[in-house]
Order: sequence, then structure tokens, then C-alpha cells
Amino acid sequence: MKTSTPKTRVALVTGGAQGIGQGIARRLLADGMIVVIADCDAGASNEFLQEMGRDARLLSIPTDVTREAEIRRLVRAVARRCRRLDALVNNVGIGINKPVEKLTLAEWNQVLATNLTSLFLTVKYAAPLLRQAHGRIVNIASTRALQSEQNTEAYAASKGGVVALTHALAVSLGPEIRVNGICPGWIEVGDWQKASRRHQPQHRAIDCLQHPAGRVGTPQDIAALTAFLLSDEAGFITGHCLPVDGGMTIKMIYEE
Repeated sequence: MKTSTPKTRVALVTGGAQGIGQGIARRLLADGMIVVIADCDAGASNEFLQEMGRDARLLSIPTDVTREAEIRRLVRAVARRCRRLDALVNNVGIGINKPVEKLTLAEWNQVLATNLTSLFLTVKYAAPLLRQAHGRIVNIASTRALQSEQNTEAYAASKGGVVALTHALAVSLGPEIRVNGICPGWIEVGDWQKASRRHQPQHRAIDCLQHPAGRVGTPQDIAALTAFLLSDEAGFITGHCLPVDGGMTIKMIYEE
């Protein structure tokens, strides 16, 4: 198994087997990094490894990020197998959309545990490795931290927490570690799923034209900004969460 050399950077991507996480993992691999994906869906992770031709630079460590012991085990495995960690991308996330009266406490706790508490725990255990490498962190939040749809209370609260935790971590971990976030808008991931869930997206004209950019987003859009924020070129950027939404959060919409 290939491990890193002093010149090879290592990235850890949670929820990296599908969707936005897979797009980020592919981009970082293309940029020459060793990429460790931590995903609870072992089948999706294995499919991704196969699609990438079992690239020795792509490693998979199945992880349930809602369990502290598994996050500790994950970080120890990265340290043992790669001997360094230069970049952490906290991408994993779920949503449960229900009217607030019908949303159970267990469902609320599940969303916050996955989307927010896991981020805290991953940073907590990865920080020593990242500090040694003067590493970088990118947290994937959401435009739902900035504006809301109906019945998204748990998701919005968790992603708002990610935004706040991002600037708190930037202050606490700097200058050794830079911390930034991304707030994706509508990102189409239908064709970035494991085979059993994959589907070809079909967008109406209005779906595209409602975006000032004229289209729906792709995982590559998020991956491109992630790669920049992890690079030396972003060395004076920390503590910010940047929307990547085709302009939707700056567009005023009036119902007729």
C-alpha cells in the first residue's frame, strides 16, 4: 500500500464516496494528493474505488461519523497509514425534512450528530496532525444556513452551526491551521451516486434560468473552490463560508 512521502499531501474527506464528497475526492486526486474517504456506505466506497481503478492514492476507511470511537479510529488509521494529514474536508451530511410538529427529537439529534457534532469530533482528533503539517480545513455547510425552505429546521440549524463553528475554529486553530467553509446551493448529484441510486438528472428550463448563473450546480463547482481554499493561493483567507449557488442567495424573488 502506498503511503505519503514528504512531498505528497494527504486529504481526508468525510462522506467522500458519493455526491459532492466524491467530486471533491476526485479533484484532490487529480491535484496529486493522497485522498482518504471516510464513509459509512461501504458499498458506495467500494464502487468508487473500482471506478478509480483501485488507484493506490485513494484509500477508504469505513466510518460512522456519529460515533466518537470510530472517528478516533479513523484519525489513528490516517496517521498510521499516511503519517501526515494536510487537509480535512468535513463534507458528510444528511437532511430530514418534516414539519416541525412532526419532527421527532431523535430525528433532530440524528441530523445534528451527523452534520455538526461529527465536524467538531473530526477536527478535535485531527487537529494535532493538521497542526504538524500547517494544514487546512474546509467545512461543507449550505445556503440553508443563510436562507430557508419550509420544513428544514434540523438541517438549517445544523448548517448554521457549521458556519459559526468554522469561524470559531479559524480563530482558535490559527495561524497553524486555516479553516474555511463552503455553502453549496442547488448541486445536482443524481449521477454521482452509487449504481443502485444513480440517475440522469432532468432539469426544466426554469430550474436553470432561476439561477443568475443560468444553470444548476455540479459537484465539480464545489470541488474547484475546495481545492483553491486548500491551496497556498488562499493563504490569506480563513474563517469564511463562501456561497457557491449560481447567485441564488443574492436574488430577490417576489411571488405574484
